[in-house]
Amino acid sequence: MEGPAEQVPAGRWGGSGRRTALTAMIVASAVLYAAYSLMRLRAFRSGSYDLVIFDQAIRSYSRLEWPVAMVKGVHNEFGPDFSILGDHFSPILVLLAPLYWIHDGPETLLLAQAALLALAIVPIWRFTERRLGARAAYCAAGGYALSWPIAEALAFDFHEVAFVPLLSALMVERHDAGRRGQAVLAAFVLLLVKEDMGLLLAGFGLYLLTRYEGRPRRLRDLLPRGERRTGLAYVVVGLVATWVSSRVIIAAFGGDNDYYWAYGSLGPDLPHAAVHALTHPWDVVAVLGTPPQKVLTMALVVLPLLLLPLASPLTLTALPLLAERMLNSRFSNWWEPHYHYNAFIIAVLVLAAVDGAARLRGKIPALRRAPSMLPTAAVLVAMVVCVPFFAYRHLADPALWAQNDRARAASAAASKIPDGALVEAANGVGPALTSRARVLLWDEHSRGAPWVVAYVGRLEFPFPSVADQRRRVAELAAEGYREVFRQDGYIVLHRTSGTRNPR
Repeated sequence: MEGPAEQVPAGRWGGSGRRTALTAMIVASAVLYAAYSLMRLRAFRSGSYDLVIFDQAIRSYSRLEWPVAMVKGVHNEFGPDFSILGDHFSPILVLLAPLYWIHDGPETLLLAQAALLALAIVPIWRFTERRLGARAAYCAAGGYALSWPIAEALAFDFHEVAFVPLLSALMVERHDAGRRGQAVLAAFVLLLVKEDMGLLLAGFGLYLLTRYEGRPRRLRDLLPRGERRTGLAYVVVGLVATWVSSRVIIAAFGGDNDYYWAYGSLGPDLPHAAVHALTHPWDVVAVLGTPPQKVLTMALVVLPLLLLPLASPLTLTALPLLAERMLNSRFSNWWEPHYHYNAFIIAVLVLAAVDGAARLRGKIPALRRAPSMLPTAAVLVAMVVCVPFFAYRHLADPALWAQNDRARAASAAASKIPDGALVEAANGVGPALTSRARVLLWDEHSRGAPWVVAYVGRLEFPFPSVADQRRRVAELAAEGYREVFRQDGYIVLHRTSGTRNPR
């Protein structure tokens, strides 16, 4: 396998000019991300699932307590004292707790996420500048900043994925720069983001295993050494960390090891699924294409990058995480282009696109004669073209900039809830209450809270239909709740007797 692609001399811009331009790009991206997220929050387009879950957990951290998310524990029948470490192993979230000493509310999470996502621009720029020059680096960083996976992550409020583009890009870029210790540190911190981040490390290890020159002439040449020894270490540590986090640590915090098992089409558990995959590889291919939406999502991940990641072995880094989602046959949101899942791999794929462009430039004389920034400039254009088809299209919606009747009604309904009250809130209203009330999710089961904010204007998670939402309101009235507010589909109900602690 060939070694790293040809390095391109740095551009003509001076150091201070580059720093200024790079800083401006980071700040502009962070402002865009923060403004979009905060406007969604103000327009009541955020949800208790998952913004209030993280808000409650990090508020608990800020009080030096375990990260309890009552809204998650009660709705999913784990109990009101459920720690989110029993759902996903994400201890890195404790780093955000001090920010809650400054401002206690979901806005803090959205601002922190905006900054973290924007900071990934730095390692992407550095990696690209070494291969294709400074101008190409700005194009690659801009392509990442405007990429649809980042937009879709912002449109699903806050998640631990906020840390991943920065850390994954640092892991790759620092190793590429010869700073192996710093790369290992970034890899270690990645393991604290989520239980399956070890798969990113394993994929990076597979990439490193391909980086050797020439062909083996003796048996000893097949043994790991140098880069291959490092790659093997990443693979082993990544797989072991994923298993320990998923099967041991989460269970220790009260989680269910089978809660996220989604590979029933291959087997009832990991050993059976692995054997089935090895002995029936065509079944694996069939699962990857069923339903066809999976193929569309995988195509959407690489097409705006002009298929350039396919020319780089660095793409191996993202494959285990992608396979984890696409081999699942249970959770349809895992294979959708929406939500936050594709943001886990976008930074690595942008780096792979850069590496692929550099490799093709070294092999194809016509590309060598073209400006080095041409491939990344084309990627940037492709990302801009995608903007109207994904989450940023909502920026053209006037209701995002100024509250419409529905949002004003939601705000009025939320104002009826007293500070400190226990409230079962419709998914879209929870984020407006979480900083001053004890929020549960309004669902199909009575939780005994004295206050309920219901919504019957249109379908609301987690109900299957608006008819079920209306039926639930009628049941609450039959249980003794009194209607105290109704406007544009929002209904506030209150009961002074017969209330109980959530279960």
